[in-house]
Amino acid sequence: MKKRTKIIILSAMILLLGVTAYLNIALNNSINNSDPVTETANYFQTYRTDRESMRDQEMLYYDSIIASDTSTEEAISNAEEARLSLVAQMEKELVVEGLIKAKGFEDCVITISDNNVNAVVKCSSLTSDQVAQIVSIIQTELKTNIANIKIIPVE
Repeated sequence: MKKRTKIIILSAMILLLGVTAYLNIALNNSINNSDPVTETANYFQTYRTDRESMRDQEMLYYDSIIASDTSTEEAISNAEEARLSLVAQMEKELVVEGLIKAKGFEDCVITISDNNVNAVVKCSSLTSDQVAQIVSIIQTELKTNIANIKIIPVE
């Protein structure tokens, strides 16, 4: 593909991301329900939908680099490595979320960045035993230092 074609594809993907964000905000603002249970459920559902949409776009971007005839071997290698890294991160998040739910929590969302792990858990408050369970799961599965783990209860 020509450089111009790549720019057009990338611009279209960015435009779609912007439209998705705008629609998400517009739809969330149109809901006038102040029920906290609904808002919490919407938070987890919305976060997962946004995360999936963003990752789909990233995968398409990496695939377009890999499939391009004009991409250098280094660019293809970097795209393949980034794609595999993203897939591994998705698997880790899914496993940790499942294990936390298995401990009796209604819902949770895990985000993994370079050295930090955030766990947003659906509950009004956490006891020290519950925090210890979540930290244990995260440390076991992700080999993360306790100082880099943040647990956020959401009612």
